[in-house]
Amino acid sequence: MTLQIEVVDPFDDDVLRAWLDVVNIADEFERGEAATAWTFPEIRVLAREPRKHIKEVRVTGSVDGVVVASGQVRLPQLDNLSAADIEVSVLPEHRRRGYGSELLQFCEQVAKEHGRTRFDAMTAWKYDGPPDGTGTSGVEFGKVHGYVFGLGDVQREVTLPVDDALLDELAAEAAAYSGGYELRTWSGPFPDDDLLPSYLELSSKLITEAPTGDMDYEEEAVDIESHRVQEAIMVKQGRTMFTTVALDGDGEVAAFTDLMAPSHDTTRVYQWGTLASRAHRGHRLGLAVKIANLRALQATGEYDGRRLVTWNAEVNDHMIGINHRMGFVPTARAGELQKKV
Repeated sequence: MTLQIEVVDPFDDDVLRAWLDVVNIADEFERGEAATAWTFPEIRVLAREPRKHIKEVRVTGSVDGVVVASGQVRLPQLDNLSAADIEVSVLPEHRRRGYGSELLQFCEQVAKEHGRTRFDAMTAWKYDGPPDGTGTSGVEFGKVHGYVFGLGDVQREVTLPVDDALLDELAAEAAAYSGGYELRTWSGPFPDDDLLPSYLELSSKLITEAPTGDMDYEEEAVDIESHRVQEAIMVKQGRTMFTTVALDGDGEVAAFTDLMAPSHDTTRVYQWGTLASRAHRGHRLGLAVKIANLRALQATGEYDGRRLVTWNAEVNDHMIGINHRMGFVPTARAGELQKKV
């Protein structure tokens, strides 16, 4: 049967919902209970709100009028200008018919038309699968089409709340090393315009400072306007950010961490980036900011029973050690793949 490929109109709710359904069904098939589904209210805002730092093209693949495959091309606009993030999902019962290959070819062509020569992709599978993804559908599909496995990641989760006594113990341990730093915590948009550039300078390095394996990434651009736009979009999505920073003696951000709590999915909270500046490592700042931030989130009393989800590179022993002590257990794996043309 012929696959009909069409670009998604972000203002067509029915088509956008059909696109998302395929993404979520395919993810659940691969990861089971560890799957982290997007909600429609979140993706609708994301699809319709213009953003300075990224351009996204979503496509559907239909057979006899039924959407059986979804694709997405994400094109950075401020940094990594040779790169495109490419995603392809196919309903399990419609695989092995060439639909994924057709859709991937279409997505790669979109990327090439925007002058992109580096294609980044990610695929996930259950934790009991092999660390390098050998034999898994996503990794094998990527290899067939010229994508090289560059880094293995592990998804970990802990059910909230984490025991207060454990957090007290970890906070005291961190304080013994980080006494010369000031911790600041808040929820919602960044409250301090003067401090924001320092935070962005550090957070922009997360993509390259964290383990990257054989992947080729560039630092993200520092752009205050873009960051404020993203904050406004998260508010519209019903997402609440919790942020803690550690400030050095000059009032500069030496470490940070972010948690994101969605309102449309009441089952999870997401641990986003955590990073300590190279110049300030050895002071347990990563542990200090993570514990302070989690305490602030738990103090609201709104998230008990949710699963706190985080991802770490398989080789990131330091952060994995912190998460293990906080009670995180592994639930899924992922692979970062790359193709250069």
